[in-house]
Amino acid sequence: MTRRAVYPGTFDPFTNGHLDVVDRALSIFDELIVAVGANPDKRGNHVFTPDERVDLIREVLEGRSGVEVRTFTGLTVEFAHLVDAQVIVKGLRAYSDFDAELQQALMNRKLAPDVHTVFLMSSFAHTFVSSSILKDIASHGGDVSEFVHPAVAQRLKEKFR
Repeated sequence: MTRRAVYPGTFDPFTNGHLDVVDRALSIFDELIVAVGANPDKRGNHVFTPDERVDLIREVLEGRSGVEVRTFTGLTVEFAHLVDAQVIVKGLRAYSDFDAELQQALMNRKLAPDVHTVFLMSSFAHTFVSSSILKDIASHGGDVSEFVHPAVAQRLKEKFR
């Protein structure tokens, strides 16, 4: 049986912390689907469209086997069922992440008892990095190249020019 997992998120932008979770998940699971949330009712203050995020993540993950990048709408557990994934992977940076993620994991278990949630702790180097903080820095002309793939840094620079 293929061990397939889904790593959902908005990934706006995709950070080195996200990449760390992908690499560690690939060491555990045979296949990983990076699932970019594209719910039209949750627009927020996104810098990149869902399609732009997919393209950027594919570029960052180029050369890695066993990983696919797709958009999805709706509930994550429904998407997991659609792609025949048994596990949802979530990255945690701090205790503050855990509270919200635990609530979501418990509800997901109620909705789909056959889909499990696995939490992967962030590496220490990525604990303080969030997409929101990086967007704020980039929007003020700051250098985020230490925290994202060069392609992402370049696209952020272009977006905020």
